[in-house]
Amino acid sequence: MTITANRSFLQKADMAIQDLTAGGAYLVPAQAKKFMRLLIKQSELLQMATFVPMGAPKHQISKIKFGSRILRPGKEATPLAVADRVKPDLSSMELDAQLFKAEVHLSDEVLEDNIEQAALQQTILDMIAEAAGRDMEDIVVNGDKNSAEPVLAVLDGILKQAQSHLVDAAGTPISKNLLRDLLKSLPSEYLRDKKQMVFLTSVDAELDYRNSLAERATVGGDRFLEEDAPVLYSGVPVRSIPLFPENLGPQNNRSVALLCNPKNIHVGLWRKIKLESIRDPSAGVLKIIATMRFDARYAEEPGVAKLINVQL
Repeated sequence: MTITANRSFLQKADMAIQDLTAGGAYLVPAQAKKFMRLLIKQSELLQMATFVPMGAPKHQISKIKFGSRILRPGKEATPLAVADRVKPDLSSMELDAQLFKAEVHLSDEVLEDNIEQAALQQTILDMIAEAAGRDMEDIVVNGDKNSAEPVLAVLDGILKQAQSHLVDAAGTPISKNLLRDLLKSLPSEYLRDKKQMVFLTSVDAELDYRNSLAERATVGGDRFLEEDAPVLYSGVPVRSIPLFPENLGPQNNRSVALLCNPKNIHVGLWRKIKLESIRDPSAGVLKIIATMRFDARYAEEPGVAKLINVQL
């Protein structure tokens, strides 16, 4: 086989041997025996949400509550009038799982000549699972059917879905007054168990709020400056989510925040991530395909408040 033909043969794989031999030389035995796996944004929100194993691609969750007063004045031995009788409010929420895929090609030469050798395939499999979890959270958070990004346009995420209670920061950083306004924007019924609520925002927005607390000349202010102390407002934690956006607004320097019970976020899984591999001996390529189907919805969207136009 000529050099030109051999070079064309290698280019059939997405990951060619040149990617592993930077500078034109093979990695020598004195170097590390494993690749340094770079950190990615971790999926933190999904750990707090409610996971729903779906028995079918579409899964309906029925809801029931007494949303208004049910007690009436009573008289001995006298039933309530027809107009005074009450019945529970019945509603439902439907999860509609959408399909997502990933595909990675590895040439035989990559699997043979890299520093991890045969262990590379398992390393790649582990990293695909981690990256899929990150991307899943990205879609759950930032999905928007009007997005220009095809993967985000598949479904509306939790930021897009939160529309009932909006507070406009008007281009100012998160402050105690804005967090107060978020709390006040919610109907009181959703704050009965305030300990279950949490403020969710981006990393930089949480850092700005933490820094504002640290500017106070008190022992408490020193804690926020010197330690990774939990940040709370009125007993409600302020949590940073790495995949919350920080590039919103006309100048790409604004973010958002949510106030909700994280368990109100329902993530339905019709099929968890499935990894399959197949080798194409003719091309000398191992193909790894990952697929999963999921959807995300609020069980009770009126129980969510959103802060928009947060300055970073």
